[in-house]
This record gives sequence, structure tokens and C-alpha cells, in this order.
Amino acid sequence: MISAPHEVDRPAFYALRSGGWRDLVTILHLPYTAWNLSYVALGAAAAPTFRAGRMLTVLAAFLLAVGVSAHALDELKGRPLGTTLPRWILIALATGSLAAAVAIGVVAAIQVSPLIVPLIVAGALIVPAYNLELFGGRFHSGFWLALAWGAFPAFTSYFFQDLVVRPAGLVVAAGCFALTAAQRRLSTPVRELRRQTVHVSGHQQLSDGSVIELTRANLIAPIERALIALCLGVVALATGFVLLRLSA
Repeated sequence: MISAPHEVDRPAFYALRSGGWRDLVTILHLPYTAWNLSYVALGAAAAPTFRAGRMLTVLAAFLLAVGVSAHALDELKGRPLGTTLPRWILIALATGSLAAAVAIGVVAAIQVSPLIVPLIVAGALIVPAYNLELFGGRFHSGFWLALAWGAFPAFTSYFFQDLVVRPAGLVVAAGCFALTAAQRRLSTPVRELRRQTVHVSGHQQLSDGSVIELTRANLIAPIERALIALCLGVVALATGFVLLRLSA
């Protein structure tokens, strides 16, 4: 049975105790990074022709751009995870990882097709625009999160396989958009409870007369269990579809 951790004073259920190497692990948001990278696998698996090498290329680029750069920028903007990493380390991680992701894209464009250049440019722009809340925060919204972290990785991976756009790729991208929107809807109240809520009071009275005291822990737990289950489910689905295509 999946259960959420009880340490409600930590900024996220996957956050380690603050300090040193643990902060580096925490800012990677590993469960959510695995979830988002699964969209790359789902997009590739939906393509008419499956090329594992091309999928791994896109996976590496998004791991660097989203898993490392975007999350380092997010921590740089307000320290939501409360790490003690020096500012220069976060800047180096963000810029170096994004530059490496772009470099992977440029090499892929040279070796495969320049048709992917617009996707490389879009990816390089959306990471700082979203995470640093540039342009007055216009791109820092639930819609842009679902588009950039959900639909975009799936579509990019799908397109890179055959360099064509077909309904299957668009439908998978739309599904990944919806999953990321759900992730955002669930994680937002949890973040508020963990990071901004000082005290919770009240009770829930059931029809049988029993009373449940409301606490931060019992408000957080069911939502985080759902997030963990969704994360495991999406990763398992993506892995299964890739294994299916590899065995075909």
C-alpha cells in the first residue's frame, strides 16, 4: 500500500533533511521529474517508428532542462524547498544544464533534421520564462506548466521519431497535458499546507455521528497518496509501452 510520509513540516514529501548533498537531491524533485520524463517515453512509443536512440536523446535533453535547470531556477526564485545551496551553485546548475540540453538539441538537428530547431528554441525559452516568472509572470500559470512540462515533452519526443505530425502524437500530448494539469491541481493545496500553513483547526462530522479532527497531516495525506500513485502509474505505463515497442 502506498503511503505518504508523516513529516509534514518538510516542504515536500520527497524533500530530504536540509544540508549538503541532500539539498542537491531534493531540488531534483525526483518523483515529479520521473513523471514528466515518462511523457518523453509515451510520445516516442506512440510514433509509427520507434527508435530507442532518438528517445534517449530527447530524454537526456529534458532531464537536463526540466529535471535540473528548471528546478534549480525554481529554487533560485524564492527558495521554496528551503535548501542552503549557495546562489552560485544554483545558477551554475541552471545555466550549465540548460546549455547542455540545447547542445544536445543542436547536435540532433545537425545529425537528424533542422525541423526540430523550433522545438529547441521553444524549450530554451520556456524554462527561464516559467521558472523565473519573466514577462510579469505571464508564463507562470497552470496552463503553461501543463503545456511546457506535459504536452511539450510528449510531442517533441513523438515528432523526433519520424519528423511527422499525426493524430496519435497530438492525442498523447493532450493526455500528458491533462495529467500535468491534474498534478498541478493536486500539488498546489499540498504545497500551501506544507509551506505556508501555520495552523489548522476544525473538525469533520460524519453522518454516523463520528468526528474527525482536522490537522495538516490528515489533510495532506490523501492528496499526496494520490500524487504518489499517479507518479508510479504514469512511470509504469511509460515503461510498459517502451518495452512493448522494443519487443515488437
